[in-house]
Amino acid sequence: MVSGSKSKATRTVKPTVVRRKAPPWGLIAGVTVVVLFAATIFGYAFVQNQQAEDRRQALAAFTPTPENPDPSTQIAGIQVQAFEGGSHVDPAVRVAYTFSPPMGGAHDYSWAACNGVVYPEAVRSENLVHSMEHGAVWIAYNPDLVTGEALDALTSKVQNQPYTVMSPYPGLDQPISLQSWGHQLKLADAADPRIDQFIAALRVNSYTHPEPGASCNEIGPSGFRQDAPPPFQPIPDPTEPGVQAEVTPGTGVQADAGTAPGTVPTEVVPTAPATDPATGGAPAAPAPTPAG
Repeated sequence: MVSGSKSKATRTVKPTVVRRKAPPWGLIAGVTVVVLFAATIFGYAFVQNQQAEDRRQALAAFTPTPENPDPSTQIAGIQVQAFEGGSHVDPAVRVAYTFSPPMGGAHDYSWAACNGVVYPEAVRSENLVHSMEHGAVWIAYNPDLVTGEALDALTSKVQNQPYTVMSPYPGLDQPISLQSWGHQLKLADAADPRIDQFIAALRVNSYTHPEPGASCNEIGPSGFRQDAPPPFQPIPDPTEPGVQAEVTPGTGVQADAGTAPGTVPTEVVPTAPATDPATGGAPAAPAPTPAG
């Protein structure tokens, strides 16, 4: 006889099922996206900072110092010509400049606004020459040869940059011409590194322009209006009636009102009309004797 303990019905034991939770794929994907985004941002910032540092180092040799007051002379192709400052003409007078575009000499009493201004139309040269006397760099370009990406590249070097101005210059013999007081560099390519070298060497370089500390702000209705500048006129023939020579020996010069003393010749034209309305809108730079 079978024992009662063994006679019990055999019971089926159900296996234990271990349920595993599904991975939180949504959370993982979200975290991955955030990490990748942060890495992209930090990577971009690093690259930008590195590029800025590389650019700074590349331009270090073109930073003016007492030991190297005019580093632009290292730039291949640059032309340098000494001009005295402070020789003014009336708004109706045209000047027979010897350089095209001009880079110094007699100029209008009112300077063109030059704090990062990009003029869409050509502007009267006599006003822009006065801007260079105040330390501005003027980028001129041939509107028939510089368009699209090249024009955008030049604009980015000027827009919102103090003491920098840009305008088309009809009939220019090269696509691009850079001017600072007594300096000029003509180029064919908006990507040429010499553009940055020229700006670094000469913008507000108190060693190379006559009026350190003079303003580049808009004068307004009493002088030059940025939104309605006097139109461009080609350089006149010096024999035309009423035309002023670029430099008139023996006439003397007149310093702008508000200019740091001692930075330009002090002789004044006895019959000169009202003084230039400079207001000194920028911090005065050191004022050594101007080069040339």
